[in-house]
Amino acid sequence: MRKILLDTGAFVALLDKSEGKHVHCAEFIKTFKGEIYATEPVLTETLYLLGPSIKAEKACLDFILQGGVTLVPQSHESLSRAIALMEKYKDIPMDFADATLVAMAEEAAIDEVFTLDIKGFRAYRIYGRKSFRIWPG
Repeated sequence: MRKILLDTGAFVALLDKSEGKHVHCAEFIKTFKGEIYATEPVLTETLYLLGPSIKAEKACLDFILQGGVTLVPQSHESLSRAIALMEKYKDIPMDFADATLVAMAEEAAIDEVFTLDIKGFRAYRIYGRKSFRIWPG
């Protein structure tokens, strides 16, 4: 089954109709067939950006609770890898949420990402070699 990582910007745009890329992101999700994964730092960033609207924050959490996204907690190994990635990509720079997604891509062999951060995810490499397939394009 196809697997994709969900980044903060795309998550916010998916849930917030006032975002410029909302329609584009919503159309992608409607046609995507597979499993969507996010990390807890992505959820935290998304909730922060949607807040302080309880309605928007609830929509985000409901999307996860209804199975729209599988939320993956961080392990000691993934946190260590995130630190190494943030140091490696400090010139871009890579934030913590992005680092956890790249670490998860390596752990789970996922090379697709649903993101609006084209610059970052074009530069990041899985195990330092493999590039991401970026959606919604």
